[in-house]
Amino acid sequence: MLARLISFDTTSRNSNLPLIDFVRSWLDSHDVPYRLSFDPTGQKANLHATIGPLEPGGIAFSGHVDTVSADGQTWTGDPFTLRRQDGRLIGRGTCDMKGFVAGMLAAVPHIKARELTRPVHLLLTYDEEVGYHGARRLIEDLACSGLWPASCVVGEASGMLPILAQKGRFIARVDVLGHMAHSSEAHRGVNAVHAAAEAIAWLAAESRRLAIEGPTEDGFDPIYTLLQAGHFTCDSMPNTIPHRAGFDIEWRNIPATDPKLELARFQSHVATTIEPLMRSGHREAGFHYEILQNLAAVSMPLEHDLARVACEITGAKAGGKVSYCSEGSVFQPAGIDCMVCGPGYLPQVHRPDEWIDESQLVACEDFVRRVADRMAV
Repeated sequence: MLARLISFDTTSRNSNLPLIDFVRSWLDSHDVPYRLSFDPTGQKANLHATIGPLEPGGIAFSGHVDTVSADGQTWTGDPFTLRRQDGRLIGRGTCDMKGFVAGMLAAVPHIKARELTRPVHLLLTYDEEVGYHGARRLIEDLACSGLWPASCVVGEASGMLPILAQKGRFIARVDVLGHMAHSSEAHRGVNAVHAAAEAIAWLAAESRRLAIEGPTEDGFDPIYTLLQAGHFTCDSMPNTIPHRAGFDIEWRNIPATDPKLELARFQSHVATTIEPLMRSGHREAGFHYEILQNLAAVSMPLEHDLARVACEITGAKAGGKVSYCSEGSVFQPAGIDCMVCGPGYLPQVHRPDEWIDESQLVACEDFVRRVADRMAV
């Protein structure tokens, strides 16, 4: 199954329809119904299959089928032909995250043969690597079908350790408009770089404050919310003060930190401390904001049925916590309780000769089967 999935080049720039057609044939052969939802071009599709009762509730297993590009990487073989070497299965997407999808699909005959009292949902999405567009489109389709899963395992690489919490990611773009003037008459203009630098200095101090004062949550690395400014741009002309500048602010927040409130604090500081002087002679000058990404922090209590079952199956005494995001950041705000558990480890993904240990793949299929047995039979 993994070999077939790897053979499709589903780099995010490409259509994923050939892979989806293969999955449809597999599901058709086992009489499993499914729904498709498409991107605006019609060249990429999500697939939502349901085994058991066609009703809301039950457990979902979710994986994205797009991958990062292999361009410019030094591979020792064809990235789209699965190779076995010393217990490793090598190919683009083996770890991120076609390995988990292979485990989901390989478990279909077992799940189909069970007498399910609750549904088992299989969710395949597009464009996770470039903005979670597929997951957002899938939420729209769930609203149409009404087939909302109660809980979901997102199969990102975790070494098959249940991950019960992940940080959120919130990115805002800040554009600063000043007023152009000759550098010999800088006092007649508004230097956008100076204004942006003042704002970034405040953000740097705020980043240090979060590290020292918190809030904090044990289990994360680091245990506090990360804040950084980056992607700085400005106009540049000889003998002219820059009248435009811009930068991004990124929060990697623990669940206890609300990045929208943090952004509001920053905006209040700018409005009261920096913008009044900018606008004293030039009313058009000031700061403008755009939210580029808003991925929620995810948290599932250890006493949740899915968390308890996942820990019992894997032998984990407690769930882990990670600083990366998954599609759970889209699903959980929509009312689907989410956790992460999948084969492989983060250092194996996105690299040349991406690989997954064969034993992890075996453990993944076993996990999917046993979770389905415990949560839907």
